[in-house]
Amino acid sequence: MGKGNPENVRVVGYDAVNNPPHYSAQPAKCVCGKTVECIQVTEHMSFCVGNAVKYLWRADHKGNDIEDLRKAAWYINREIERREKEGLVTIPDLPIRSTEPFGW
Repeated sequence: MGKGNPENVRVVGYDAVNNPPHYSAQPAKCVCGKTVECIQVTEHMSFCVGNAVKYLWRADHKGNDIEDLRKAAWYINREIERREKEGLVTIPDLPIRSTEPFGW
Protein backbone atom coordinates (compact mmCIF):
# COMPACT_ATOMS: atom_id res chain seq x y z
CA MET A 1 0.00 0.00 0.00
CA GLY A 2 1.22 3.56 -0.66
CA LYS A 3 2.19 6.25 1.77
CA GLY A 4 -1.10 8.15 1.57
CA ASN A 5 -4.04 8.19 3.93
CA PRO A 6 -5.26 4.61 4.66
CA GLU A 7 -8.82 3.94 3.51
CA ASN A 8 -10.12 3.44 7.04
CA VAL A 9 -8.95 6.85 8.30
CA ARG A 10 -11.28 9.81 7.72
CA VAL A 11 -9.67 13.22 7.54
CA VAL A 12 -11.96 15.82 9.10
CA GLY A 13 -12.25 19.43 7.96
CA TYR A 14 -11.42 19.29 4.27
CA ASP A 15 -13.36 19.62 1.03
CA ALA A 16 -13.38 16.12 -0.51
CA VAL A 17 -14.64 17.42 -3.86
CA ASN A 18 -12.68 20.61 -4.51
CA ASN A 19 -9.53 20.16 -2.45
CA PRO A 20 -8.82 16.72 -0.98
CA PRO A 21 -5.37 16.36 0.64
CA HIS A 22 -3.82 14.49 -2.29
CA TYR A 23 -4.56 17.45 -4.60
CA SER A 24 -1.89 19.56 -2.95
CA ALA A 25 0.31 16.92 -1.31
CA GLN A 26 3.15 17.40 -3.78
CA PRO A 27 5.50 20.17 -2.72
CA ALA A 28 5.83 21.49 -6.29
CA LYS A 29 6.47 25.21 -6.46
CA CYS A 30 6.83 27.64 -9.31
CA VAL A 31 9.74 30.06 -9.53
CA CYS A 32 7.69 32.67 -7.65
CA GLY A 33 7.41 30.32 -4.66
CA LYS A 34 3.70 29.54 -4.93
CA THR A 35 2.51 25.94 -4.69
CA VAL A 36 1.55 24.40 -8.02
CA GLU A 37 -1.37 21.98 -8.05
CA CYS A 38 -1.59 19.15 -10.55
CA ILE A 39 -4.63 20.63 -12.32
CA GLN A 40 -2.66 23.79 -13.13
CA VAL A 41 -0.26 21.66 -15.19
CA THR A 42 -2.54 18.99 -16.63
CA GLU A 43 -5.33 21.29 -17.84
CA HIS A 44 -3.06 22.22 -20.75
CA MET A 45 -2.55 18.61 -21.87
CA SER A 46 -4.63 16.15 -23.84
CA PHE A 47 -7.08 14.14 -21.75
CA CYS A 48 -5.07 10.90 -21.61
CA VAL A 49 -1.69 12.56 -21.06
CA GLY A 50 -3.15 14.80 -18.36
CA ASN A 51 -4.75 11.85 -16.58
CA ALA A 52 -1.50 9.87 -16.72
CA VAL A 53 0.39 12.79 -15.18
CA LYS A 54 -2.34 13.19 -12.56
CA TYR A 55 -2.08 9.56 -11.45
CA LEU A 56 1.72 9.72 -11.35
CA TRP A 57 1.69 13.03 -9.48
CA ARG A 58 -0.63 11.77 -6.75
CA ALA A 59 0.36 8.08 -6.60
CA ASP A 60 2.17 8.24 -3.26
CA HIS A 61 -0.50 10.35 -1.59
CA LYS A 62 -3.79 8.50 -2.04
CA GLY A 63 -3.20 5.19 -0.33
CA ASN A 64 -2.84 2.83 -3.31
CA ASP A 65 0.28 3.69 -5.28
CA ILE A 66 0.35 0.53 -7.43
CA GLU A 67 -3.25 1.07 -8.56
CA ASP A 68 -2.50 4.68 -9.51
CA LEU A 69 0.65 3.64 -11.40
CA ARG A 70 -1.40 1.07 -13.32
CA LYS A 71 -4.00 3.72 -14.14
CA ALA A 72 -1.24 6.03 -15.41
CA ALA A 73 0.14 3.25 -17.60
CA TRP A 74 -3.37 2.58 -18.97
CA TYR A 75 -3.78 6.22 -20.01
CA ILE A 76 -0.27 6.32 -21.52
CA ASN A 77 -0.97 3.18 -23.57
CA ARG A 78 -4.33 4.56 -24.71
CA GLU A 79 -2.66 7.80 -25.83
CA ILE A 80 0.03 5.87 -27.72
CA GLU A 81 -2.66 3.83 -29.49
CA ARG A 82 -4.61 6.98 -30.37
CA ARG A 83 -1.56 8.72 -31.78
CA GLU A 84 -0.48 5.69 -33.79
CA LYS A 85 -4.02 5.24 -35.17
CA GLU A 86 -4.29 8.91 -36.12
CA GLY A 87 -0.76 9.10 -37.52
CA LEU A 88 0.32 11.54 -34.84
CA VAL A 89 3.57 9.76 -33.99
CA THR A 90 6.39 12.26 -34.32
CA ILE A 91 10.13 12.00 -33.98
CA PRO A 92 11.81 14.94 -32.28
CA ASP A 93 13.78 17.20 -34.59
CA LEU A 94 16.98 16.70 -32.65
CA PRO A 95 20.42 15.54 -33.78
CA ILE A 96 20.90 11.82 -33.24
CA ARG A 97 23.92 11.19 -31.03
CA SER A 98 23.66 7.43 -30.87
CA THR A 99 22.96 4.50 -33.13
CA GLU A 100 20.91 2.84 -30.37
CA PRO A 101 17.11 2.93 -30.57
CA PHE A 102 15.68 6.13 -29.10
CA GLY A 103 19.17 7.61 -28.96
CA TRP A 104 18.11 11.16 -29.74
